[in-house]
Amino acid sequence: MSLDSVRQELTRLAPDLAIIDDGLSTATVLEAAAVHKVAPDQIAKTLCVDVGGRIVLVVMAGTARLDNRRAREVLGGKPRFLGPEAVLEMTSHPVGGVCPFGLPAPLPVYCDESLLQFEEIIPAAGSITASVRMTPQKLVELTQGVWVHVRQDAK
Repeated sequence: MSLDSVRQELTRLAPDLAIIDDGLSTATVLEAAAVHKVAPDQIAKTLCVDVGGRIVLVVMAGTARLDNRRAREVLGGKPRFLGPEAVLEMTSHPVGGVCPFGLPAPLPVYCDESLLQFEEIIPAAGSITASVRMTPQKLVELTQGVWVHVRQDAK
């Protein structure tokens, strides 16, 4: 069902984008990078977090980590990761296939600037085997997302 909702939304909003689903697992950043033959950071992972009772999605480069202090400042409260059941309920997507498309209800989307280093990024598409290639700008356009800096800086 989740893949279908993503397919329907992308068909309506971005018919030029094709969902890629060859049956291979893309559930982790490393698996997705291997399947798509790209650097792990080109995989746009979507985190589903609770910020003081408000559920938001944060999309960031595959190996980037959320900086709690920055996230608190930008999102307006301490982010807490949702468990797999809550993620599925809020997004209709299983963990490993979470994306900011085909949601049962709109959620605020924050896109970390770590994605801007790439001409093309690859978010999941609602299942653990489906993905879609797009530009970072297209991601923000489709999701009405906001660019933020919430990742930890390299040490």
